[in-house]
Amino acid sequence: MPQLTLSAIESAGAIVARELAATPLVRHPLLDRAVGAEVLVKHEHLLPTGSFKVRGGVHLAARLTAAEEARGLVTCSTGNHAQSVAFAARLAGTHATIVMPRCSPQVKRDAVVALGADVVIHGATLGEAAAHARSIAVGRGAPSYVDTTDPRIILGHATGALELFREAAALDAVYVPVGSGTGAVGACLVRDALAPGCRVVGVQSSAAPAVWRSWRSGVVESAPATTRASGLATSNGYASTLPHLRAGLDDFVLVSDDDLDRAAGLLASYAQTVAEGAGAASLAGLLAAADRPRRVAVMCTGGNASADEIARLGAA
Repeated sequence: MPQLTLSAIESAGAIVARELAATPLVRHPLLDRAVGAEVLVKHEHLLPTGSFKVRGGVHLAARLTAAEEARGLVTCSTGNHAQSVAFAARLAGTHATIVMPRCSPQVKRDAVVALGADVVIHGATLGEAAAHARSIAVGRGAPSYVDTTDPRIILGHATGALELFREAAALDAVYVPVGSGTGAVGACLVRDALAPGCRVVGVQSSAAPAVWRSWRSGVVESAPATTRASGLATSNGYASTLPHLRAGLDDFVLVSDDDLDRAAGLLASYAQTVAEGAGAASLAGLLAAADRPRRVAVMCTGGNASADEIARLGAA
């Protein structure tokens, strides 16, 4: 597996750029006024599949082994990683099976099927879905399991931060949503190399605090994941991302699901952006800050809003 270095991220960036256009980095004056800071929004939700995670899929597709291509892929996800792996399989000309928990939004299930993958619904939580996906990967000729924190995935995700830091100078802080933590790890790695004076702040839902708890304690912990934001609904910390998060994040904050809805409302009203709950988390984290940075970037990581999320926007 590749090492998580700036050189590897730059190589991933060249691969991703062959398939995906760079996403816009935009200031929205009304949002600046509402927040009381200069806010640059990295519009990752405009990528194919509506999420930054497709970057990981594109890089994964280019780095699959011959055995992985021959046997196909299996993974678990509540939605955006699922679409990423389905996208990767289609690019590589192989097959993917995606195990999704029952809490996965229907719009994300449908999107995975549209990309040509098989969807298996199993379990009430992402952890239960993960265990089932791993069981499918057992045995001769079984598909290869793709972990959400596979280094090839992390390097692909990091290319969004690479674009950001190459374009934006003198940022005081970058806020990044945290599910498994791959996007935040990528932001920390690129920041360390290109903008060491910039703070990276992770944001997670208080209704799914497993990774936040792990970050605080230094050991992998579990916690109930009852959040409405499917992209943040992780019930366990991740051993592979935890050391990088502890070494790289300057802060890690929890916000409520209502905070996520309020941030999504601001993005819709003042940045012409419909974000899913996880995609609005970075702005929610910024709004929760007592001392707001003067010049800050927020990663709008996903736009696959469920019908319920869109209804809550309409009711706001």
